Amino acid sequence: MNRRAFVSLLPVALQAQQLSRSFDSHGPVVIERKRAGKPRAGQVVVAIQPHSDDIPIFAGGLYAKLIEEGATPYMIRVTNDDMAGPGNYAETVIANQRDQDALNRVFGVKKTYELNYNNHMMDNIARSELRQRLIFLFRLMRADIVITYDPTGHYEENPDHYVTSACVEAAAWMAGGEKDYPEHFDAGLKPHSVTEKYYFARFQQQVNRVIDIAPWVEKKIDANLENKAQGPAGETGARLRARLLKEGKTLPILGNDDTTANREYIRQFVLERDRAIGKTHGLEYAEQYHYIGPGPDRVGDYIRENARPR
Repeated sequence: MNRRAFVSLLPVALQAQQLSRSFDSHGPVVIERKRAGKPRAGQVVVAIQPHSDDIPIFAGGLYAKLIEEGATPYMIRVTNDDMAGPGNYAETVIANQRDQDALNRVFGVKKTYELNYNNHMMDNIARSELRQRLIFLFRLMRADIVITYDPTGHYEENPDHYVTSACVEAAAWMAGGEKDYPEHFDAGLKPHSVTEKYYFARFQQQVNRVIDIAPWVEKKIDANLENKAQGPAGETGARLRARLLKEGKTLPILGNDDTTANREYIRQFVLERDRAIGKTHGLEYAEQYHYIGPGPDRVGDYIRENARPR
């Protein structure tokens, strides 16, 4: 088909409508709240994080919500986190692996796939390789929902974040194709498209989904307690409490023991963003996303409304 010729045949008014439409066609802001029962039973949710602290900080509430609603949880960690943590490179990798293993236990993750790329170096990899690995995994897990960084988020400095998100976006679509990587099918896999994406960002993004995470705040704190290698959570509260005691000071919110200090430090400082988002929408704590869900079934809807017995 000659697409240019086809477009030129469209009515002028229709062309104008398409040109003036907002690039964000994924709907107005919707607030998701706690739902009764297991509405996600039978679905698979995959949280994809370049680093061991990304999901706990930005999406721990949503991930806990989807798991409680019945979705089977998987996780993919893309890098080995060798640039963020204590000691030399080897010690840093080991410390972050311990954190990741603990995070799996907190959420009850069925399996985490470690892709082991070098931290901060992902703009130097072949994106087609990462995309293919993700396509294989989405087909293997039969992934229905993915959570990761927003591929269109603004002002993202970290190449691990924007490379991962771009590859996830492409893989989530391509995994449903019948001609992409047919060797997968010889291995027993089948095409499988990801139907829901929750994209978060560190900075500016188009937000159309807000998650009320108040029922899962304690679980999110549990997850962030395991960020010992990178912080800003982990044992930061206990260290701050000890430093203040040496200075002859006390901070009431940190309580009288290390456990309280760590939890309340996370609640006060790490979840500050969640409180601010929540306040904007009349909630106590919230996370925000750009959500892309399944499109309307126009043909099916038309058939249901108009089909008649012969």
